Amino acid sequence: MARSGAEAEEPTELQTFLEEAYSYERPQRGDIRMGTVVSIDRDGVIVDLGLKRDGFVPISDIEQLSPQERETIQVGAEVPAFIVRPEDEEGNLIVSIHQALLNKDWLVAERYLKSGEVWEGRVVGTNRGGLIVKFGDIRGFVPASHVSGLPQGLPEDERQRRLQSMVGQSFGFKVIEVHPRRRLVLSQREAERDWRDLRKERLISDLAEGQVRRGVVTGIRDFGAFVDLGGADGLIHISEMSWGRLRHPRELLKVGQEIEVYVLRVDPQRKRIALSLKRLQPDPWADVEKRYYVGQLVEGTVSRLAPFGAFVEIEPGLDGLLHISQISSPPPSQPQDVLSEGERLVLRIVSIEPELQRIGLSLKDVSERERNRWLAKRQASQSSPDGGSQQVQAQDKPQVAPQSS
Repeated sequence: MARSGAEAEEPTELQTFLEEAYSYERPQRGDIRMGTVVSIDRDGVIVDLGLKRDGFVPISDIEQLSPQERETIQVGAEVPAFIVRPEDEEGNLIVSIHQALLNKDWLVAERYLKSGEVWEGRVVGTNRGGLIVKFGDIRGFVPASHVSGLPQGLPEDERQRRLQSMVGQSFGFKVIEVHPRRRLVLSQREAERDWRDLRKERLISDLAEGQVRRGVVTGIRDFGAFVDLGGADGLIHISEMSWGRLRHPRELLKVGQEIEVYVLRVDPQRKRIALSLKRLQPDPWADVEKRYYVGQLVEGTVSRLAPFGAFVEIEPGLDGLLHISQISSPPPSQPQDVLSEGERLVLRIVSIEPELQRIGLSLKDVSERERNRWLAKRQASQSSPDGGSQQVQAQDKPQVAPQSS
């Protein structure tokens, strides 16, 4: 007689029995399992361990607990149970709460195994197979195949050198095997992404704008440089590298360089960190009136041409404006007719507005005699034994004392 579709889908008693039999994991001596207290009497405690039989905790085991630990043993409470005897002469499953608590680190390891969370630990040693990590009072093993950044096929001496270099350092690991009182296996490779994200979250929560941190340059791009602050990379935009002009970040930084940076902005939502180098250097505009005065002669480099004039760098981060009306009399129709970028000019300061970060310059107000005297003085300083330093002082950091009449 044919069975209906619904009846065909229902498992038979035999199928159910076989599934339970094959899925049932027999308790072994030394296993530690979590269970629920079912009953308590003067002989001991009955604990439901999710097995075919409940576990029995003798009263003598309960008496070994501290008063605080005994108070937690109540009906419905979740407790750890150490398998003492899977089956005694009467067929009972004998377990110990006391021994389970003595082996609490194995319970912690099992929780990490089930949750898949990242655990942070320190490497305390190595062997031929991998790393040794201290996990509470027990030791875990990280096979070499689960160590990040350890490619296969390395010569044995190089592999051991790399493993040894990790001793004393802390990393993130995932628990991948737990055999209580026998074996604890961890993986750094499987924890790598989660560990990186966790460290980044910790760092961002700890960062504050205005802090000064040390970091290592990890990458250089046209627009700036990335710096590892110890768990997360921050970006130094090229505009925040120097008060002066940079054509490329490589002029100032290189990968692997350790530097101090200023935390400019922290965006926890987007997990972005903006950094600055120039904020750790004096702002050239802060005391500009102490170093320069109206009427002073200065030398600078044309950094940019515009329809209305030219910007001239007097010193790094300090650009003055040479307006087209101050180039010559009469003024040229356009600045590029008489000037070019990179050209050095002797100029006179005609205005200083520090609050607006503006300096007005004039080329036409410098006489031929003044220009020749300036250039002759510079040439003489360049030919002196310490001419290099004198040249910088004469050009980039002009003397600020008023000229005598």
